[in-house]
Amino acid sequence: MTNWPNHAEAWRQWRDALGGERMHHGWLLAGKAGLGKRDFAMAAARELVAEEGVPQPQGEHPDIITLTYGPKDDKGEKAQAEGKPFELARSIRIKQIRAMQRRLVTRPTLGTRRAIIIDPADDMEKAATNALLKSLEEPPQGTFFLLVTHRPARLLPTIRSRCRTLRFPVLTDSQIAALLADQGIPPDQQAIAAAEGSFGAALRFAGQDLAPIARVIAGLIAGGDSGLTGRGELARLIGPRADRERVTAVLELAQSLTARAARASDNPAHRARLIDAHGALVNLAAEAPTANFDPGMLPFEIGSLLVTAAPASDPAHG
Repeated sequence: MTNWPNHAEAWRQWRDALGGERMHHGWLLAGKAGLGKRDFAMAAARELVAEEGVPQPQGEHPDIITLTYGPKDDKGEKAQAEGKPFELARSIRIKQIRAMQRRLVTRPTLGTRRAIIIDPADDMEKAATNALLKSLEEPPQGTFFLLVTHRPARLLPTIRSRCRTLRFPVLTDSQIAALLADQGIPPDQQAIAAAEGSFGAALRFAGQDLAPIARVIAGLIAGGDSGLTGRGELARLIGPRADRERVTAVLELAQSLTARAARASDNPAHRARLIDAHGALVNLAAEAPTANFDPGMLPFEIGSLLVTAAPASDPAHG
């Protein structure tokens, strides 16, 4: 497990509560993606359920239930049961919450406590959120919820109000560089800067070899593209048949670099264009997985949105 340098305060608060007279039953682990919140949740859950004199398993724990993205459909569920690859759903569904709740009518297996980890809680479908709220309102004795959230505002206010929040700060560039080095990955300063404090993002950028793409994106934002040269280079680097993971990583990178440029700009009109471009990239990222985009044209769409943010920009599709 990664040794996260940004977890010290969260651990202090968690252990203070764990050693207190009354442990809160609901916890929000809040912060941007890529800060180790899932690692914290798993380690904290193990501390929670462990009891003196009761041997604890090293692997999967019967009193720690983790809910995350499951199979997309019945075909995926069959593939999962057979140990075959399957496509993931894009949300945590009500049937997963219902299955978890059925387990709560029984006592924990090894001790007196049980931990429920939901990751990411902000990607629960509406019906799942409403069903979870009932368990948070009347939690069974000895049951504790750890909700990993990248965007707490997407959760119902009634869920947020029933949980105590642990906030996870972003990492410094030097901390990310050290974590990458621990993984045997040569740190790339441009990718680290674009990750904006998220080790997960830096790891994706490194795994996808996005440093050359970052340089092209930065060039499009700063100088536009009088023809299609820059956008053509972006398309070449992304690849003609990029998979969803690569496209997602590129869109995250483009959003990050656009946001960074907006923060650095002291020109109100230029900053407004950068903010508009960032919003359009966010919308494109939301649409790309399900919309019928031509894979060969999507990089040009990304590039054209970046060009609109340049100080002397071309028309969006020029």
